[in-house]
Amino acid sequence: MNVSDAKTSRNPVATLLTHALGSCIGVMLYDGGARVAGMLHFQLPAAASNPGRAKENPAMFADTGMAEVLDQMLRLGATSQQLRVKIAGGAEMLNDGKLFSIGRRNHAAIRKILWQRGLLMDAEDVGGTRPRTVRMRVADGTVTVRSDGEETVL
Repeated sequence: MNVSDAKTSRNPVATLLTHALGSCIGVMLYDGGARVAGMLHFQLPAAASNPGRAKENPAMFADTGMAEVLDQMLRLGATSQQLRVKIAGGAEMLNDGKLFSIGRRNHAAIRKILWQRGLLMDAEDVGGTRPRTVRMRVADGTVTVRSDGEETVL
């Protein structure tokens, strides 16, 4: 997966993978009953900041990206009530004296969006100053996060 991307799958041998989660956030969603996985790699909190870009690429923003990935998952047979949610990323990659705090703003935005949709997070690995790579196995929804040479199951 690329930055500003959303993918879904029902293929049990597939793995969804995204690199370079710095201030971006990866949202991993899984419906174990339907065995449907979804992943969103968004850059910015709200489409209102650039409606034209949001129309071109909804996955760039937390709000429009979540709508897109959830819609794709529902079309594949997932149900919102069964979704397990994990997130990773939201690091502060720029030494900007907390002027922009994009990672923190992205984290706050996705938490609000999940709450509005009645989705609870099962786990998160956010903040800090290091980039992350995230993998999600479609067969069972296992999410692993790799950063600084260490890998953890989320």
